Amino acid sequence: MTTQKEKGKLSIIGIGPGDPELMTVKAVRALELADVIITPMARKGGNSTALPIASGMVDLSSKKVQQLHFPMQKVRLGEPHKDEEVQAAWQHAAETILSYLDQGLKVAFPTLGDPALYSTGFYVRHTLKSIRPEATVVIIPGITAMASCSATAGLPIGLGDDLVTIVPAAFDDDRLRQILLTADSIVLMKVHRVMARIISLLEELNLMDKAILFERCGQEGEQIYTDIREAETPHYFSTILIRKQEL
Repeated sequence: MTTQKEKGKLSIIGIGPGDPELMTVKAVRALELADVIITPMARKGGNSTALPIASGMVDLSSKKVQQLHFPMQKVRLGEPHKDEEVQAAWQHAAETILSYLDQGLKVAFPTLGDPALYSTGFYVRHTLKSIRPEATVVIIPGITAMASCSATAGLPIGLGDDLVTIVPAAFDDDRLRQILLTADSIVLMKVHRVMARIISLLEELNLMDKAILFERCGQEGEQIYTDIREAETPHYFSTILIRKQEL
């Protein structure tokens, strides 16, 4: 008697901002059950940031681990993506994952923070589903970097009737000025390359004393700047919280 081969499954897992103890129970369980770990790395020949975090809670020594290069480039939704290298990376990742799913294996794709917020994971999911719509993909949410920043500083992101806005500051967009003028609480992400522009805007709008910069929050080497001008060359993993109203 033959049995039907078990279908493979991809789990895209948010593993939090960096501290392994901030991984959820569900994330840990999914990593424990996985046969294969696919981890993104920003530079060719580099190392995955997610892998050592996951390893802090789960023994991965018996699992197949494969690191894939994902170029860290801007992506504008609604426009044809012109960076062929980025598209090729998503395609390669999807095809690699499908090769394991076709063997009936459970694949885990750990990603920093939460997959729903500016994560490589959803690009991979979209590409994989465009190739194989019936593929089984689950999303496991994680603690965001901004939540970790808030907890570390004892600074709420949103209270009462606060209007909260999350902004990818790396995009040179005139909307940033309007957001800074109208929102009560602002989270600026991807700030490491545009600090001069952010500082100029905050000085112009008299918001410098409301801004706190968190560098590698929840990770080794964490730094907090209450005067963001002191962070001349912040790390890639840097976030600014701006809260206008006092409690």
